[in-house]
Amino acid sequence: MDMDENNKLLSPASTGTGKAKKPGKRGRKPAKIDLKAKLERSRQSARECRARKKLRYQYLEELVSSKERAICALREELDMYKQWCSAMDQGKIPSEIKALLTADDQHRGSANGAKSSA
Repeated sequence: MDMDENNKLLSPASTGTGKAKKPGKRGRKPAKIDLKAKLERSRQSARECRARKKLRYQYLEELVSSKERAICALREELDMYKQWCSAMDQGKIPSEIKALLTADDQHRGSANGAKSSA
């Protein structure tokens, strides 16, 4: 067999269908309107993505600032406790602790009075 006979065997006419196959994609080809719609959908999706990202960053910034405020409050409380400890190490009882102790004694006294009368 020579090259001409090979081409005849492989040609669409020799396969029995009689139709020549076209290279490329199957299905309908998108029109310009479809491309414009696709481009607009893509733009809208990008806008929505940016809006979600902005909201996410705002939420995270608010979360960070609230945590920073909590940290500052806890540091102030820790400093107060350190001052109380150093005062007690020097033999002084801070007035805040005295107030807490007297309030606790009054609370216990009223609770005991209610128990004894029952």
